[in-house]
Amino acid sequence: MSHEHSHSGHPHVHAPADFGRAFLIGIVLNTGFVIVEAAMGFHSSSLALLSDAGHNLSDVLGLVLAWGAAILAKRPAAGRYTYGLKRVTILAALANAVFLLVSVGAIGLEAINRLHTPQHVAAEVVAWVSGVGIFVNGVTALLFISGSKGDLNIRGAFLHMAADAAVSLGVMLAGILILFTGWTWVDPVVSLGVLLVILLGTWNLFTESLGLALDAAPRGTEVEKVSAMIAELPGVTSVHHVHIWALSTTETALTAHVVKTDPTLDDALLGTIRKELEEHFAISHVTIQLEEAGLRGCAER
Repeated sequence: MSHEHSHSGHPHVHAPADFGRAFLIGIVLNTGFVIVEAAMGFHSSSLALLSDAGHNLSDVLGLVLAWGAAILAKRPAAGRYTYGLKRVTILAALANAVFLLVSVGAIGLEAINRLHTPQHVAAEVVAWVSGVGIFVNGVTALLFISGSKGDLNIRGAFLHMAADAAVSLGVMLAGILILFTGWTWVDPVVSLGVLLVILLGTWNLFTESLGLALDAAPRGTEVEKVSAMIAELPGVTSVHHVHIWALSTTETALTAHVVKTDPTLDDALLGTIRKELEEHFAISHVTIQLEEAGLRGCAER
């Protein structure tokens, strides 16, 4: 049985978009706001403000981590790192998710304690500071919205900022409610609501980044559909050993054994496979091994 192995080239560049300016602006804005929010939180004895400040601090660290990962991902392949350091973007997204989940647990315990022992809250200060938070987090989120659909690393930054804007809105409403009713228990209750929003947004990021770190096919890329598409091409009798994984948060790779009647190199077929995978599944790095029909030695997946 003869084999031909081909790694198809492609004209498109799939490097992460340059969000350096967005990261810098976001880090500066949020660092300044964290300092103000934490100071006002201690001054007003507001757990809602302090929990939000803690979360915003984690987002600043997350922005730094995501920015560093985006920079490292652009380094060319060299030595043992034959794919370069693109995969660091996946690790950055996973690290951000884990850090946020740990923060949720710590702040949640304090919120429960505050429910049992409510403390006085300077509601007017809470409302004003949270209003500033809506602006800061909203502006930062808008900086990343254009890249949030195609890059998990950028999406993590966008979701955190967008969630923070919503959380700040909730804290502001709590401050207004306390101001008019005097219900201090609203503060820890809002804190728990803050944590729920963070948890819901973070869990999706955690599961998706963990899956990519474990070489799962990117979410939305169904292996069965990819295999079926290749198998339906003219001249192909079957497909096996299909493996799909993420090289980074923006690039996907595939290897497969394609069985055809004539196993000789077929540039036209390889070009068609590459084009179809690129257009329909956003798979940019394709390696195909051609095999002769009826002589497959190892057909198991």
